[in-house]
Amino acid sequence: MRRVLIVPAAPVPAPDSAPAPAAAPASSTFDLDRAWDVHPQVSVRPEPFGALLYHFGTRKLSFLKDRGLLAVVQALSTSPTARAACASAGAGDVDAARYARALAVLARSSMLVERSPTP
Repeated sequence: MRRVLIVPAAPVPAPDSAPAPAAAPASSTFDLDRAWDVHPQVSVRPEPFGALLYHFGTRKLSFLKDRGLLAVVQALSTSPTARAACASAGAGDVDAARYARALAVLARSSMLVERSPTP
């Protein structure tokens, strides 16, 4: 099964439209303040468009179509938390919220696993 993971930019509301309802907070689906890492059976292959992630255990293939998200995923193993990985990849608060949603999808598909934090 192939999956394309696209992290869309925050939508810009039209001047005459009502504000969109607030989305569920990212913390309810993915905790940025915990330590995460790429699953040991997952291979990350950077590509010009982003990256390919292949899980050898489940045979799932995921596409990362955002180079910033790739930088966050690559920083997870050396960062004490996912929030620190976002910061080291240069993501601001708005980007961190977008990346939290994308990381939640990767965690649900077993591409990411929680790890014990480094001291």
